[in-house]
Amino acid sequence: MLSSCVRPVPTTVRFVDSLICNSSRSFMDLKALLSSLNDFASLSFAESWDNVGLLVEPSPPHTVNTLFLTNDLTEEVMEEVLQKKADLILSYHPPIFRPMKRITWNTWKERLVIRALENRVGIYSPHTAYDAAPQGVNNWLAKGLGACTSRPIHPSKAPNYPTEGNHRVEFNVNYTQDLDKVMSAVKGIDGVSVTSFSARTGNEEQTRINLNCTQKALMQVVDFLSRNKQLYQKTEILSLEKSQVKVVALCAGSGSSVLQGVEADLYLTGEMSHHDTLDAASQGINVILCEHSNTERGFLSDLRDMLDSHLENKINIILSETDRDPLQVV
Repeated sequence: MLSSCVRPVPTTVRFVDSLICNSSRSFMDLKALLSSLNDFASLSFAESWDNVGLLVEPSPPHTVNTLFLTNDLTEEVMEEVLQKKADLILSYHPPIFRPMKRITWNTWKERLVIRALENRVGIYSPHTAYDAAPQGVNNWLAKGLGACTSRPIHPSKAPNYPTEGNHRVEFNVNYTQDLDKVMSAVKGIDGVSVTSFSARTGNEEQTRINLNCTQKALMQVVDFLSRNKQLYQKTEILSLEKSQVKVVALCAGSGSSVLQGVEADLYLTGEMSHHDTLDAASQGINVILCEHSNTERGFLSDLRDMLDSHLENKINIILSETDRDPLQVV
């Protein structure tokens, strides 16, 4: 009986051993992680005026089990960081940019530093290093153009996708209307291409429908919509001027200084000054402004997947759920 009781012990020890080994793989020393992050995208890519790298460091040694990704580090995001027990924050925008003369509870950025240090959370920011990296933010932004050839600094060359129709029809469908019936009807009209997306009017969720129509199809679309007074009263019809786009110059974030003087058919960026936009228009250059962080935040999902692979799944990597653009369209 004694031998039969003893035999299971080595098996149990091996199982515990295995658990310990697996657990140890979910941690990285902070210095080793910073070295890997630099291998992924060197901080030397950053602009000279930028403040990148490790901005807040807990007293060493510091190990990282969970890396938290956010576009902007706000106090609301910091609450989420602490709730999810992250050890290092990768904030695309540096929360510390201008020099701090004191660390008190008076300003929100000082409070971020205090809370990070009190809870042993590091803060790292790559900013323009990720803008310039070959697999970085601007490369991600360029994917929205479809297949294209891109070059650093110089504009991307995008293939021409001419609009089939010469009119655009836009209207909203609310929850009281049969969305499937409307979509089926307009898709059944020859010469119409349809796109849709969620929209909010006041507190009501709606679906925004965009139709590109030929002249012939436009008459059929108007005929269909005119049978529904609720739809027809809020319908917008725009005449589309075909503008051939062969060269696109893009810059994530604020593109005024980067795009100035660049020869292109289209500027795509987050924001530009009013006067820079007027200058571009005077040269026959189309401008698309998407709001500053809208041209950056979506990159974080790709970044999580790339870092998972680069770091060989050694640590947990999570995306902020509270990070959002500070501006709301009303």
